[in-house]
Amino acid sequence: MMSGIVAAHGPFDPALGDRMLSRLAHRGPHGVGSTQVGDAWLGSRYLSITDPRHGGQPIASGSAHMVGDGEIYNHNRIRARLADVHYDSDSDFEAALALFDAIGPAAFDQLWGTYALVMAADDGRFAVGRDVLGIAPLYWARRGDTTLFASEMKAFDADWRPLVAPFPPGHVWTPDDGLVDSGAEPAEVPVLLQSRAPEEEPPAWVFDAVRETLVRAVERRLDAEPEVGVLLSGGVDSSIVTAIAARRARENGTRLKTFAVGMEGSADLAAARAMSEFAGTDHYEEIYTADDAIALVPDVIASLESFDPTLVHSAVPNHLVSQLASRHVSIVLVGEGADELFAGYSHYGRYESGVALHEELLATIAGMHIGGLQRVDRVAAANGMETRLPFLDLDVVELALALPPGWKLTTPEREAKWLLRRAFDGWVPGEVLWRPKEQFGQGTGMNDVLRRHFGATVSDDELARDARELEPPIRTREELAYYRLFTESLPGVNAQTTVGRFVEA
Repeated sequence: MMSGIVAAHGPFDPALGDRMLSRLAHRGPHGVGSTQVGDAWLGSRYLSITDPRHGGQPIASGSAHMVGDGEIYNHNRIRARLADVHYDSDSDFEAALALFDAIGPAAFDQLWGTYALVMAADDGRFAVGRDVLGIAPLYWARRGDTTLFASEMKAFDADWRPLVAPFPPGHVWTPDDGLVDSGAEPAEVPVLLQSRAPEEEPPAWVFDAVRETLVRAVERRLDAEPEVGVLLSGGVDSSIVTAIAARRARENGTRLKTFAVGMEGSADLAAARAMSEFAGTDHYEEIYTADDAIALVPDVIASLESFDPTLVHSAVPNHLVSQLASRHVSIVLVGEGADELFAGYSHYGRYESGVALHEELLATIAGMHIGGLQRVDRVAAANGMETRLPFLDLDVVELALALPPGWKLTTPEREAKWLLRRAFDGWVPGEVLWRPKEQFGQGTGMNDVLRRHFGATVSDDELARDARELEPPIRTREELAYYRLFTESLPGVNAQTTVGRFVEA
């Protein structure tokens, strides 16, 4: 379920909650609801997926109430354990709420999925939790005895915005205990087979394990009543997801829908077409111009809630392909997370030590919630769609981080993500499987177009004067142009504490 949630604990005017929900209408085309539970107020704009007929929010179970965003993948196991509970729907969130009603905030330790949940009970219990990777968005702000929560920064009134910060992934907050770690962070996953030398060939079972674990992750995310499509960028990651999902569709007697965009002659479009033909998908594509892309940037930055050039470059084509997909499906799979797990980005190539590379990967994963994950969520939400991320299934994450990091080093003999590519040899055409890594904005032809246009709107003197408004300083004229658009669309937000910025502008 993709939703826009708003919640408060402490003294609170429901009119403020209604205003906040109105700014999140794009996240929830299926309905709006709110309720007061003791000292708590819960509100939601919701897009119901798991049980479209009974998926309204807030939901109730026993004495407890909840609003949430995301998906709980072990909800059937929870239902089986709480067999004496009466359920009114097939909603995954109703199962999570029943667990909270039974055992309180400890319920978050037992949830497996991508979620931002706010739960309140008639007896005064109140808890907020977010998944360990921060895939589901959540922000909070505190003033006096009142604490506010919302899915996006734009939901908050202007006088609250300077106080807004990302709610930390993998944590639970209660009024009594404050902020508590809800479970193991990805950094705590043990690295297996450390004795293996980086140049040593992995045993065959490693490739089998990578492939089989990802296949299961994709198949779990195809479990939905509405049809599920794939955003097929033409890169290896979305092509692997497409290969798995298309195979499942054929087994069910259907054809997978895939979607791609690019400028005329772009490398991404050609690769996506090749993958679609190979996998036998119903493929939809759209060609856009430089002027189309430039005109979109102010709205994209407002939706994205970031001014980082790398994110903006990829968010523009991501917005266009999400807009295309939204005409056909309400859920899409994406390839986000593979580069962070298997060292696909070009700057990882500078590492010669597996230990140093592993530390960098962990740091990158910890910051994804205000980076790539933010782009994936906001752009899809702006188009009323839910995205699902198989590579960030916790089984996949734990396996990838447990592999010897030396196997992920880029060498003259081994391309970036070679281990992942090898695992899917035969599933993807060779020219796509071994295609060099390109950022989404690069492969679509977006980077140069935007860099030239928006860089020209700022002078060198302006950059020298205004660069130190942030620390680290604003790096380029293009970034300053985006920062100005950001401050216009989100006045009052403290960019220093809320916006992640990539290594390279």
